Amino acid sequence: MRAPLGAYFRAFAVALCGWALGLGLTAVAVSSGYGFGALRVGPWTAWPQIGGLEIDPFARAALAKRGEAPLGKDQGMTFVAEADSSGAPLEGRCEYRLEGALPRARFWTIGLASPAGEPLANPAGRHYYASTYLLRREGGAFDVALAREARPGNWLSPGDARSFVVVLRLYETPLDPAARADPAGFPRIIKTGCA
Repeated sequence: MRAPLGAYFRAFAVALCGWALGLGLTAVAVSSGYGFGALRVGPWTAWPQIGGLEIDPFARAALAKRGEAPLGKDQGMTFVAEADSSGAPLEGRCEYRLEGALPRARFWTIGLASPAGEPLANPAGRHYYASTYLLRREGGAFDVALAREARPGNWLSPGDARSFVVVLRLYETPLDPAARADPAGFPRIIKTGCA
């Protein structure tokens, strides 16, 4: 006995809906970070597993989509901040001050990028500071102004970007991703005003 034609259409519709839902959820997963296992410390987020063998398929797909080569697990970790220390998204029209401590690392860089991870065009042509040439106050403390217009001291500009992220790369750090990191050991991002 043959199944009615309507049963074939229903089966096809269910399969089509499942296919569309699967593709949609995969697209959302690939464009919203690097999968599972995020390490959050205040406004900073890292994905320690992306530099190791235990990388999950969603993180692998996100890296392939962005064309990134992550730091190896033994090389260090990359932290990204999409919001300031109060939780508000970083906006190009606002000014911020980056200040405070940094986790121990042999070498580190801190810079600005687009939310997609691309360098930002800016009037100074400077995209990051490194631990070797950052201006410091007595005692080793430092701060970095994040503003469109030039500021004295350490200054990074988001240029004309509407939004941006702050990227902190720690090379050869003893920071344990399995331990709960102390937010006081990371720089604070403080909004100082908006245009």
